[in-house]
Amino acid sequence: MNHSALDLEGAAATLRGRLAEADRVLITAGAGLSAAAGYDYGDEDRFRELFPALHGLGLRSRYLVGVPLPPELLWGYWAVHIGDIRFSPAPNPLYQQLRTLVGDKDHWVMTSNVDGLFARNGFAPERIFTPQGDYGRYQCAAPCTAAVWDSEPLVARLLAAYDPGTGAVTDPGALPRCPNCGGAVEINVRVGPEFVDAPYRAAHGGLQDWLASAPSGTRLLVLEFGAGFNTPGVIRWPGEQLVRRFPRARLVRVNPTHPETPADLGDRALPVPVDAEHLLDALTATHPTPGPAAASRRPRSSR
Repeated sequence: MNHSALDLEGAAATLRGRLAEADRVLITAGAGLSAAAGYDYGDEDRFRELFPALHGLGLRSRYLVGVPLPPELLWGYWAVHIGDIRFSPAPNPLYQQLRTLVGDKDHWVMTSNVDGLFARNGFAPERIFTPQGDYGRYQCAAPCTAAVWDSEPLVARLLAAYDPGTGAVTDPGALPRCPNCGGAVEINVRVGPEFVDAPYRAAHGGLQDWLASAPSGTRLLVLEFGAGFNTPGVIRWPGEQLVRRFPRARLVRVNPTHPETPADLGDRALPVPVDAEHLLDALTATHPTPGPAAASRRPRSSR
């Protein structure tokens, strides 16, 4: 979909006005935000670059949930994927632009993304709720315990034994086992009922307390990026319900493919049918912000 500069300037001006008026801001985000930031799971070119062996087997995207792979290929995939998207040390300009945008407003983040990009780019970790988990942890597959473990040392060990030509982890001893029972493990992301949610309960409680403490007349702005219909019950629909709960709340939905907003919210909901990159660039162009976060461009090679 093509949009004129006037469309973007108008949306940017409206968003700035709503931010200025807001007492509190809840940023909600789905996969579309990280895709705009350079991490598009459906990007076949990037998949071929990172996973040539899997591409040779006929796979075409990072959406591998349910694909049967032997352990040496599965953990080779996880090591490269998580190393790229979760533990890359480089700052991300788009997320930094978003952090600059909210400034010192009282805000929280709720995201279905499990890549840690909010916390790695200036957002307070204790004010980020990630109900779908975090690539930075792994758990027992059973699970035998509610404990989880840091996945960074695991990823480093797997990468040290990874063969890009075959896509496999060549050392069977590098394949992970549960530190508690010795059984199989999996990354701590929500796939089924085995998901260990203990690490996320404190943030969930903090977000609920923050919302409960807001008077009914609070001018809450729900600023949603890239949340479609893969898991609408996690981000998209709860945001709409919050706007219904607070009579003076507003929703800004930034989504190039699914910008529609509920009719009952009327003009309290603003659909912006572009991706986050274009909107934040328009905001930056209209109101220049000094510093590298505003001046840098998204790393196209990460797409």
